[in-house]
Amino acid sequence: MQTARPKTRSTAGPTGRTIGRTAPRPEPPDRRRANRWRAAGLCAALLLLFLIAVLSVSVGARPIPFATVLRGLFSPDGTENAVIVQDYRLTRTLLGLAVGAGLGLAGALMQALTRNPLADPGLLGIESGASAAVVAGIGFLHVTSPSGYVWFAMAGSALTAAAVHTLGTAGRGAPSPIRLVLAGTAVNASLIAGISTLTFLDRDSFAALRIWSVGTLAGRGDDVLVQVLPFLLVGVVLALALAGPLNALALGEELGSALGARPVRTRVLVAVAVALLCGAATAAVGPVGFVGLIVPHAVRLVTGPDQRWLLGYCLVLSPALLLGADVLGRILVRPDELAVGIVTAALGAPVLVVLVRRRKVPQL
Repeated sequence: MQTARPKTRSTAGPTGRTIGRTAPRPEPPDRRRANRWRAAGLCAALLLLFLIAVLSVSVGARPIPFATVLRGLFSPDGTENAVIVQDYRLTRTLLGLAVGAGLGLAGALMQALTRNPLADPGLLGIESGASAAVVAGIGFLHVTSPSGYVWFAMAGSALTAAAVHTLGTAGRGAPSPIRLVLAGTAVNASLIAGISTLTFLDRDSFAALRIWSVGTLAGRGDDVLVQVLPFLLVGVVLALALAGPLNALALGEELGSALGARPVRTRVLVAVAVALLCGAATAAVGPVGFVGLIVPHAVRLVTGPDQRWLLGYCLVLSPALLLGADVLGRILVRPDELAVGIVTAALGAPVLVVLVRRRKVPQL
């Protein structure tokens, strides 16, 4: 009994000889099953994000019945509760969604590009670079609006990323994640010292800076969201478009180039995306650390190294983490509240300790 052969399509080569080419094979059942599970997990993540967003609109320093919250959202009547829901809680939630997505994607891109599992905008000093640039803009050029902050923040984050990468890869021996973290720590300390010096010398700078220096979603109007949203949207679209090239480069530069990826262009575009995402997020709410570290590590347990699924999950779960931390900060010290940057630092520090104490930091 003869076995069936795969169908082939004959084409004429340049010498006139016939070349047989095997038809594309169907996707293996194991991969199809894994993709179905990933898709189901992504749907569950979307549901989780929706529930946390509802909780963010419903919970605050002032208790408001849920029926009143719904009425304030869909049929505002001008009462004090409706104003709180519409102008404060809803704006805060939307800003958290945008900023969380930006920070999570920035962390995932940095980890993929540097092959450093400890890469994070806050841990490597990139957020401090953005903050230092903003302080300089306030102190020397008297910039007062987020639309002005964002340009300084993006320039500062890009310059700091270049400096940390240069210091972390210089010298003898192969670059390692720990060396990059140490370089980021050194640059971060220097930038914080510069920020402190400028704010003490110029009280106007300190007054403009202190409202977001710890990273908070509170007190931000819808004008802040409108001004930074275009930069975040461009960064998100660019990040998602880079998933394929990053997958190819993960196989090595030579093989990635053979598959159509352009290493230099990919690195430049990743740097642009990180500057847009991190700069706009920092300009809007101040430095918020560890979101870009925690989420990609947790997501990688489900998606593996495939950047297409990884970035999609980070786009959903990063704002869920940020909003969840913000809600937790409102509950823990009622009627006051903790800034979201403090809560994410408390959550992220143990994760960093666990990663560093591993005998071998996993390579990406």
